[in-house]
Amino acid sequence: MNVSRLWSPVTRWGEFRRRQLAALEESNRIAARVTGTDPTAAEPAANEPAASEADGGVATASSPFVVDPTQPTVTPYGVVGRPLNRHSPFYIGFFGATGALIAVGLWQLVGQITTTLTLIVVSLFIALALSPIVDGLVARGVKRVAAVAAVFSALLAIFAVILAVVIPPVALEGAELARQTPGYVEQLLDARWVHDLDANYDVLDTLQAEIRARAMDQSFIQGVLGGIFGVGRAVLNGTFQVFTVLVLTLYFLGSLPRVKQAGYALVPASRRARVKPLSEEIMRRVGSYALGQVSIATLNGVLSYVMMTLVGIPYAAVLAVTVGLLGLIPMIGATLGAVIVCAIAFVSEPKTALIAGVYYLIYQQVENYLVAPRIMQRTVSVPGPVTIVAALAGGALLGVLGALLAIPVAAGLLLLYEEVLVPRQNRA
Repeated sequence: MNVSRLWSPVTRWGEFRRRQLAALEESNRIAARVTGTDPTAAEPAANEPAASEADGGVATASSPFVVDPTQPTVTPYGVVGRPLNRHSPFYIGFFGATGALIAVGLWQLVGQITTTLTLIVVSLFIALALSPIVDGLVARGVKRVAAVAAVFSALLAIFAVILAVVIPPVALEGAELARQTPGYVEQLLDARWVHDLDANYDVLDTLQAEIRARAMDQSFIQGVLGGIFGVGRAVLNGTFQVFTVLVLTLYFLGSLPRVKQAGYALVPASRRARVKPLSEEIMRRVGSYALGQVSIATLNGVLSYVMMTLVGIPYAAVLAVTVGLLGLIPMIGATLGAVIVCAIAFVSEPKTALIAGVYYLIYQQVENYLVAPRIMQRTVSVPGPVTIVAALAGGALLGVLGALLAIPVAAGLLLLYEEVLVPRQNRA
């Protein structure tokens, strides 16, 4: 066994402790020199007056509050102990653990307000999308308050139209389904294969016994009631969140110039002239992208409604709104909407599903190569691979919201890469 190898950690620890003690002694000597209590320091000349506190000097050795490294200092509040050794492992470990606990606490605090932060981000995203319209009205001589009121009223009207289109068909179909449910149950019980199963395995009696047992089970009833209340709570939370987003959007639209100026004031004055145009360009790209994506999704929903009405696909209004909302998701949203429409059309009539499939195949080619380039030509210019990676990363991090925000964020980062990082590297 190599004894020197085993002894090496002990030797290194001893050297570390010696360096700590030497550093502590050196700090004490420096403090003693500052306070004039170092016994090795040179004595002042006989004809040289002692420095006084009024002249800006330091306290002499006769002062009762002088720190002497060799003697304990007595104050009116007790004896001053030795200074804390900041190189001590206990000191480093204690304050390191304290910092780690504070960091964990802050991370948990951020996790608890994730919903609030999400609402703020969505509201700011909508405000940036509507900001070009407001700025256009202001440029035409309309006061900003009136422009914000007009744009926000149009936004509320759009929400009202969507609710008016979606809620009545869903309510009617739900009521129809509830009315037809007893008939569906009777048809199921009268089916021949159900009677065969009951004759062979006594299915109906077993099912009735299970239903009676569940009806008497208190935990099952509580679970069902909890699920019903949970659905109601989710509806209320969703309504409250939509209302919060609308209020925050109105605030951001009205105070966006002041918010931007407050943000620019936090930047050092020497960098402000460079940061401001870059920030304005990033916000312009984000708003233009959002407005362009909404325009494309709206066009897709309207044309889908016309197609479904002409072909005879049921639930045309609800499906058109679904296609429009899914069209906001980059890359896969329009395809998902087309798949849903074709699936419902196939259940109703296979021929209409074939017609809908051909329509969406042609429409997506026209949208990808003619409509989208014209609408997006003044918004973002992001390469295809970057778009795919950004959408996948955003969807993995924040779901649908992350996929929506991924491309404008990637556009902003690409702008910083082109305008800041590359020129700096070229100058180096």
